[in-house]
Amino acid sequence: MKQESGARKSFQWLRWLPGVAISLLAIGILFRVANWKDVGVALSAYRWPFIMGSLLLTLSFLWARAWAWTALLEGQARPIQAFWAINQGYLINNLLPLRAGELGRSVLLGYQINQSPVRVLSTVVIERILDLAFAATLLLSTLPLVVGMAWARTVSWLTLAIILAVLVMLIVLSRRQENTLRFFDNVSQRWRWRFLRVVVLPQLHHLMQGLGALRNPRALWKALFWVGVSWGLAVCNYYLMLLPLAPHARFWWGVFADGVLAMGIALPSAPAALGTFEASLVAALALLGVNSTAALAYAITLHFLQFLVTGVLGLLGFLRQRHSLQEWGQWLQLRERGNLTQ
Repeated sequence: MKQESGARKSFQWLRWLPGVAISLLAIGILFRVANWKDVGVALSAYRWPFIMGSLLLTLSFLWARAWAWTALLEGQARPIQAFWAINQGYLINNLLPLRAGELGRSVLLGYQINQSPVRVLSTVVIERILDLAFAATLLLSTLPLVVGMAWARTVSWLTLAIILAVLVMLIVLSRRQENTLRFFDNVSQRWRWRFLRVVVLPQLHHLMQGLGALRNPRALWKALFWVGVSWGLAVCNYYLMLLPLAPHARFWWGVFADGVLAMGIALPSAPAALGTFEASLVAALALLGVNSTAALAYAITLHFLQFLVTGVLGLLGFLRQRHSLQEWGQWLQLRERGNLTQ
């Protein structure tokens, strides 16, 4: 048993390696392209009105995400419950790799509304698909204005096409829920796969239930609206914080920077997207002619403010819901055993 436990822990460390390696590579590049001695000078350009404006926009962004998630859950959770769970998830993401916060917030919210974490997680998957679709759309809308980005247009179109194909597939599956479940049930009976019948099928049923918003046009359009609002708030935040360092910046620069960032932090990385967050924004602003040192100060400030807001709110969420701490511990134990099925 000890050997199995040691092997499992070693495997978990190996799963960390790709993300950590990418983050270290990004940090190494940042050290080469930016003058770190002047970063402090650039940071001093931020005054309290800009910082308070950014904090307000970040808080508004989080509320918009809560309303979007509530729509995908078809009203099974209240916006305040979704708001705290989202911030708890961000806090977990800041501490653990591999997007652990997405699973964590699904467990925490599922516990509160008496729903399977798998069912709640399926709505998070839909939310992420919508996010990537918005990110690709933002890039496609601004790439014609950026010189030397023809290759990125192909990548953006390909990403958007894949995301739309996955979304259509999920819609088809959600509308043919009974046929899908019947198919897997027949397979399990024909091949006498007890694992498929006892473990997989119940979770597949929860997954199909979580795709309910895709069968509900009103819920889907409501989710799209609030996801769009959240992206609009994020773009305003990224544009606002760019003005102290680049007063000549145009609004579409914020659109472009946010789109590039969304694609960059989708890559595996260390917890809190350390390194990849900063490198994505520095690369985006370099294409817009912004000095790398100023761009790094911009990225560090935004990352710190977002880390601060979600960290504080996530901690308050845990303190506010004492039972969530116990549930989080149970989830960690289930994750260790690879048995997140209930």
